[in-house]
Amino acid sequence: MRLDHLVVTAPTLEEGTAWAEARLGLPLDPGGRHDAFATHNRLLSLGPGLYLEVIAPEPGPAPRPRWFGLEAPGPPRLAHWVVRVDDLDAALAARPEAGEALSLARGPFSWRVAVPPSGALPPHGLPTLIQWTGPHPADRLPDRGVRLLSLSLRTPRPELLPLRDPRVAVTPGPAGLSARLRTPQGEAAL
Repeated sequence: MRLDHLVVTAPTLEEGTAWAEARLGLPLDPGGRHDAFATHNRLLSLGPGLYLEVIAPEPGPAPRPRWFGLEAPGPPRLAHWVVRVDDLDAALAARPEAGEALSLARGPFSWRVAVPPSGALPPHGLPTLIQWTGPHPADRLPDRGVRLLSLSLRTPRPELLPLRDPRVAVTPGPAGLSARLRTPQGEAAL
């Protein structure tokens, strides 16, 4: 497992973008739409192989429950994290609570992702699992000099998070997360 991206959720893309840009002091880059969930996003590189995603529901109904808990998104916030796996089927065999495997594509990007059928976030603060089958978005985003300094994860089940990344600290407690980032304007917190 490798850290893949951080997820900011918001009730609208405009609100989420304004929230993130105010904290980071930088504009976000265009993302795209996810037709299967009726969501859309904006992105920001956090360096090689890592990015920040601001995601929100599009107006109107969705063909299935929206992912990342976006059926009831609440105010803009750092809501989730995603880890990259080499074999999604093997990862789901070890962690079936992560959801069901779905194959998605948009433009040059294609991926398989685990999503609970309800669209809710995985339980216990666990990450979403993703397997890229095409290019990675971080490789196509402009580098604006933002880097992840630390990601603090709280979970009632720390033994379920075997992520080895010196930037990631896992502590027992109610599910939650926060991040510190270095930007050209100084440190920022999400």
